[in-house]
Amino acid sequence: MKIRSSIALGLLLVLLPLLGSAESANRVTILYDAFSKSPKLTKDWGYSALVEYGGKRILFDTGNDAQIFEHNVKALGADLRKLDFVVISHRHADHTSGLTYLLSVNPAVKIYTPDELFGLFGKPVPNTFYRKQESLPASMRYFDGNPPSSLPGGSPWPQANFVPVSSTTEVAPGIYLIPTISQTPGTLELRELSLAIRGPDGLIVVDGCSHAGVEKILDAVTRIDPHVHILFGGLHQVQAPDPEVARLSTALKEHWKLDYIAIGHCTGEPMFAALQKTFGKRYLYAGVGAVVNIP
Repeated sequence: MKIRSSIALGLLLVLLPLLGSAESANRVTILYDAFSKSPKLTKDWGYSALVEYGGKRILFDTGNDAQIFEHNVKALGADLRKLDFVVISHRHADHTSGLTYLLSVNPAVKIYTPDELFGLFGKPVPNTFYRKQESLPASMRYFDGNPPSSLPGGSPWPQANFVPVSSTTEVAPGIYLIPTISQTPGTLELRELSLAIRGPDGLIVVDGCSHAGVEKILDAVTRIDPHVHILFGGLHQVQAPDPEVARLSTALKEHWKLDYIAIGHCTGEPMFAALQKTFGKRYLYAGVGAVVNIP
C-alpha cells in the first residue's frame, strides 16, 4: 500500500506542473470560419474564437449556424460551460447565431453586447423615445396614452444575461471592451465591440468585422496601450481594391507597428496574401481549428 501511495504521489507531482501549464495557457482557438486545415471541422462564413489568457476564458462571437458551431466546439473539445464571459461583437447573424447552442449549455453566462436600441439583445427603451400627442383619443394613442416607463426590447434569446456596453470599459483587470460605430454605407451606425487584453508585450486585440475600419479600432485601443502585440479577427476587406489592400497591409506593419497578425473571416483573400508577405513569419495562420499561442 505504501508503495502504491508513493507511486501515486510521484505521478501527481509530475502531472501538477503540466496541469498548471494547461490551465494558464495563453492562446486563441478559432471555433468558426470559412477556411481551415482540418477535415474534421465544418467551414462556414462567420467567426468565433475562444480566448484564454491570464487564467480567463472568453468566448468572442458564436458564428453563423448553431449546429455548425456546436459541431466545431465539440470537435475541438472546447468546454463552453466554463467561461468567464462572452463578447458579441455586433448584431449580424454570422456572429450571433451560435448563441442558441451556447445558452443551451451555459444559460447564465454574462454576455457583453453593443449598446443599441431595438437590437437583438433585448435592451429596454424609455418611452421618451417618441413624442406624445395628448389631443388624440385613447384608441389612437400608444398604450392608450399610458405607456410603461420603459418598453421591453424583444430578443431571440429573452433569457440571456446580456450586458450592453456603450463606452470603453475594463470588464476585468487588464481586459477591455472598446465600442466603435460604423460610418460606412450599408452598415451606417452599426455598433461593434472589440476586445483588448493588456499583456507584457502590448495589447492582444480581437475584433469581429472592423465595420468602423480597423484603423479606427486601433486608434481607440491604443489609447489604452500605445502598442498592439497581436491582432485577431476580421478586417472587412473582401471587396477592397488592390491599392487599398497594399496601403492597409503596409500601414498595419509600419504605422501601427503590430508585432503579429492572426486574422481571418471577412479580411479577404487578397489581404491574406498581402499581409502574409508583409509580416512574413509574424503572420500566424488562424483558420477554423487553429490554436494560436500568444507569442
